Amino acid sequence: MTLEILDPGVCTTVQDHPGRVGLQAKGIFPSGPADDLAFRLANVLVGNAPGLAALEIPAGRFSARAHFHGLVALCGADGCGPAVNDVPVPLWESVEVRPGDVLTCTAAKGPGFRLYLAVSGGIGVPDVLGSRALHTAGALGGLDGRALIRGDLLSVGDAAPGTRLRVPQALRPAYHRHWELEVLRGPHADPDFLTAEDWRDLVTLTWRVNLNSDRLAVLLNPHRFRWARPDGGVAGDHPSNVLDGSYPVGGVIVNGDVPTILGPDGATSGGFTVVATIVQAALWKVGQLRPGQDTVRFREVGLDQARSLAAHVEFPLDPRHLETL
Repeated sequence: MTLEILDPGVCTTVQDHPGRVGLQAKGIFPSGPADDLAFRLANVLVGNAPGLAALEIPAGRFSARAHFHGLVALCGADGCGPAVNDVPVPLWESVEVRPGDVLTCTAAKGPGFRLYLAVSGGIGVPDVLGSRALHTAGALGGLDGRALIRGDLLSVGDAAPGTRLRVPQALRPAYHRHWELEVLRGPHADPDFLTAEDWRDLVTLTWRVNLNSDRLAVLLNPHRFRWARPDGGVAGDHPSNVLDGSYPVGGVIVNGDVPTILGPDGATSGGFTVVATIVQAALWKVGQLRPGQDTVRFREVGLDQARSLAAHVEFPLDPRHLETL
C-alpha cells in the first residue's frame, strides 16, 4: 500500500511529532511539524496513534494518488481547494479514499501557510535517530533525507478505514493575517541586555514576516534597538553578541537589528541574544506565518498563563471532542 506523489509542490516533507527529541546538546533541533496542532489534528481525524508520520505541505499545490483503501485528512491553511477525483472535499475532517483516487489541493490563498496530510496507518519511512521527521538543514530522516519529488512512492501503514471524524468549527484553530504570539521573557531581555524601552518596543510594535522565512527561522523586519550596553564585550562589537549558548525551539533571538524566531530545523546554539521565547501553546502559530505577507505582535505572558494556554490547545486533540460523520 502506497501513496504516489504526482505533484510535490514547493517543499513537501515527511514529519512526525514530537520529532527528534533529546538531541539538542548534540546540535540537532527536533524537526517535526512547524504547526504541530494542525498536524496532530489530521492524525487524530484518521485514527492514527500519536507519533505516526504525515506530510507537511507549505503553500499548498500538491497532488497524490492513493494505492490503498483508507482515510485521509487535510488540516491547515485556508483557500487550498482540496478535492478527491476533482470533487471538492472539506478541510478538518477525514475522507475515505480507494485505490486510484487522486487527492489534490491548489495553492493555499490563506490565511495560514502550511497544510498537513495524514493517512490512516501513517507514512512509513525509516526511523533516523528516533524519528521519521525530515531535518531539512541536516538531511536527516524523511524520505532519503530530502523533500518529496514527483514519482515518489510512500509506504502507508495497514489500517482499515475507521470512523470518519470532523473538527467542530468552534474547536478549529483561528488563522489570521495579523497574528499575536505569546512569549516569555528570555535570558537576554531587560535590564541587562535590552532597555525597558526596547522590551516595550518588542511587545507593542507590529513586526513584518520576511519573505525569506522557512523551517529554520522566521525573520522579522529590522529594528534599531537602544540596548542597555555599548557592545558585546568579549563576545563581539555589537551589543546583540553574546558568548555562544544554547537556543530554545521558538526562541526569539536578535541578530544585530533583526529579530528572528527559531523554527524546528533551526540552530541549537549561537552567539546572539535570546530576548524572548514563544510559549509552547503558540508555536503552532509560527508554522502558519505566511512569508512576505503576515505581521506579528508579541504578547508577554507568565508561566502560569503559559501552562493554561498549553492545556487549552490540547483540548481538541481528544477524539471525544470531535464530531462523528
